[in-house]
Order: sequence, then C-alpha cells, then structure tokens
Amino acid sequence: MVPAPPNRGCSSQRTGGFRLVGTGASVAPVATTAPQMRAVRLDLTTGLYGVTDVRRPRPAANEVLVRVVTASIGRLDRDLLDGPVGAGYPGATALTPGHEFAGRVSAPGAGVNGWPLGRRVVVHPAATGSRGADIWLGLHRDGGWAEYAVVPVSALLQLPDSVPFEQAALLPSSVATPFSALIATAGLRPGEAVGIWGVGGLGTHAVQLARLLGAAPVIAIDPVPAARERAVRLGADIALDPASENLGRELGAATRGALLDVAIDLSGAPDAAAQVIAALGAAGRAVLVGPTAAMPDPGKGPLALGRRRVLGHLGSTATDLARVLRLVEFGRLDLAASVTGVRPLEDAVAAVAEAARTPGESVRLVLRVSPSAGDLDSPVRPS
Repeated sequence: MVPAPPNRGCSSQRTGGFRLVGTGASVAPVATTAPQMRAVRLDLTTGLYGVTDVRRPRPAANEVLVRVVTASIGRLDRDLLDGPVGAGYPGATALTPGHEFAGRVSAPGAGVNGWPLGRRVVVHPAATGSRGADIWLGLHRDGGWAEYAVVPVSALLQLPDSVPFEQAALLPSSVATPFSALIATAGLRPGEAVGIWGVGGLGTHAVQLARLLGAAPVIAIDPVPAARERAVRLGADIALDPASENLGRELGAATRGALLDVAIDLSGAPDAAAQVIAALGAAGRAVLVGPTAAMPDPGKGPLALGRRRVLGHLGSTATDLARVLRLVEFGRLDLAASVTGVRPLEDAVAAVAEAARTPGESVRLVLRVSPSAGDLDSPVRPS
C-alpha cells in the first residue's frame, strides 16, 4: 500500500512535458528515440499523477496493442488516485490508470489471429494471471488513460459501428458490473421489487437494467436530489432519500408492505449496508458491490437475517460485457444520457477533479484520447 500525499490535486505544474499534481515535485524529461505516446502516469512512490510522454508499449505473445479512442473516469480510478492500494505489478514504480476504455486494434502480438488492424474494440478490464487471480487493467497493469494500451487478446470484444466510442467506454464496468450484480449474484426475476442505493455511475445503469429485466417496482435511493430526479427519468418508479426518517415506511408503502426482493448497494456509503439489509423482505437478497463493501457494525445490534441473504459482488465477466454490448447495439439500453461530458486526455487531471466534485450530479466523464476515424489509425510496428 502506498499512501497518498496530503493536499494532492490542489495544484499542478508542467516540468519536462509532465503535468504533476501536488507540491514540490519535478520530473526531468527522458531522452529517448523510441516511439512515444501521451499517457497519465501515477507515481506509486509519491502518489503524484499527471500527463507525460512515455514509451509506446509492445504487445507480447497473445496480446494486442490497442490505440485508445475513449476512456471512462470511474470511481475505481478515482479511488486509485486517492491512494493506490495494491496497485501495480511487482517492481513497478508507476502505473497508467484507466480500467474502462475502447479503441482500435493497432498491432497484434505473436499468435494473435482474427483481429485485423483498425477493428473497433472494447476491452474487458479483468484478465486471469498466472496464479489464477484476476489482474485488472488500470490497477495491476497499465490501463487505458493513454494513447496506446497493451491488452490480452482474450479481453477484446468487437465493437459494432452503431455503438459510439463515448458510450462504449462505459460498458466494461459502469454497465457490466451492475448487470452482473443483478443477474448473476442477486438472481433477479421479473416482477421482483428492487431497491438500488447510490444512483451515480453504476447505480444509474442499475436502474435502467432493473427495469429492462422486469423488476417492479424499481426504487432508487440517493441523497442527491439531482440523482433521484435522473433515476426517475431513466426508469425508477420512485426515488427516496436515504436520510429520511421515514425511509422504512416509504419502502413499505412502495412495496405494499412486502419490502424488497433485491436490495443492491452501489453507493459505498458507510451506513448503506445496514439500510439495505433492513429493507429486505422475508427471502430477500442484499448485494454489496465493490472491493471494500462494508457489513453493518455488529456492535450496533444483532443482525436478524432469517431466510435473507447478504452477498458480495465485484466486477463482471467477459460474457456480461458481451451481453450489455448487445443490449446497446440493438437499442434495448440507451446510454446517451450517461456521458456527462467528454474531455481531452491532456485535461485528465482537471477531469478527475471535476468528477470528484460532482459525484451525484454526473454519471460518467469520458476522456477523448485519440480520433475515432479509422483512416487516422494507421498500422503500428512495435519497436
């Protein structure tokens, strides 16, 4: 674990082509003739991050070099920048964030077939490491906040021409994770009552997906009025404030006293888990999403579960990503309202700060890394 320095993000400067966030730092330019690219780099020693020139990576066997077109700024990325916990591969001193991105195939590694140059792709962020554990792009190895990224060929999914790159950048986690939580972990069935705590980047899509999957009613719970209003516009039957003293009665009224069949916490709020479990019906399932989802404090009283179940959930599978991609491709799921804004890669530092300032008001900010036109994505010879 590498602690973040105090007041990180309060100022920025450029030194040798590197924009740093923090104070009292400088980086000397690297003299090299190797092909370069622009990338956001997080220093795993100091916790500083910024945009700089780095050497363009080369794909190894069964890997592909992707020219990144768009990349999302998600909560996982912001948490990493707030304090890189377990980030980077052994021996690494710096890391490129970005676990959600899309682009075009630029160069295949040895043994890669069926992925022609220029093909539009979206990338699943998790790959299986040599010891069977998940290796996450943008967390354990370099991700997509760069002009180019090397990814395992198994992580690629073809992106149809009808799906815009800006929306594709949301699919790997912001959409696929709540889809997987609802389908695989919660086992949601049509007609079941669903409550969704936290309707930001993941929760907004959970609302849309729950309605699409036949949940009734779909109840959104969020402290931010703008987030509750957005949830209703996108398909929630009712939106409630978790701070309300009458929340339990309001949930009971919305479900005719039966309470919830499925309650899913996407907020990460410390007290949300207790509310989620308390809102369950007789055989309800609570799903706590995220790597650091917290159970209620046992010191605050006994936890009466009965036939209720409390389940943890993290991420999604490539199959989940393929399914939500089809939902977008065939018009079942509309993500047009999910792209709050598009910012250039050079403004990544400011964009991260913007996303942190408006967690409930925005869904996802997207970094525009490279032009999307196929003619601009000429073949790359690894050096």
